[in-house]
Amino acid sequence: MATLVLGSEQETRRLGRMLGEGLPGGSVVALMGELGAGKTCLAQGLALGLGVGEEVVVASPTFTLANEYPGRVPFFHLDVYRLDGEAFAESGLDEYFTQGRGVTAVEWAEKIESLLPEERLDIRLTPTPDGGRRAELTARGVAYEALIQDILDRWG
Repeated sequence: MATLVLGSEQETRRLGRMLGEGLPGGSVVALMGELGAGKTCLAQGLALGLGVGEEVVVASPTFTLANEYPGRVPFFHLDVYRLDGEAFAESGLDEYFTQGRGVTAVEWAEKIESLLPEERLDIRLTPTPDGGRRAELTARGVAYEALIQDILDRWG
């Protein structure tokens, strides 16, 4: 696990962008944390790193459950806040994990953790008292370990 302290929304987007630049199709990013922790902000950065145009509004798909964005690699943005594990399993949204052509980010991933692919990148965001956030990155697979190390090497 690696921990980064993000002092602003810009740094949260920067982390997302750096991750997006290094993620291949078929990747899954599990975004965890309380309401307002920065999950959507990080997803916006992921979209930029995946080549989604800056003019495209990337918003949390709380009511639609999934948004798809074209880019260098397609970006699939899921929000499972309103679902439990059983409802998620019945929804068919797990197909995003198996189709392999895009990068899938799941907000509120802790709600369906047992249904997520074994190989993935977990990111837990926690607000800090100064208005920033702490990002804990956990690799679930060798490729994600290399990506985290690359981010740490370039972060400073």
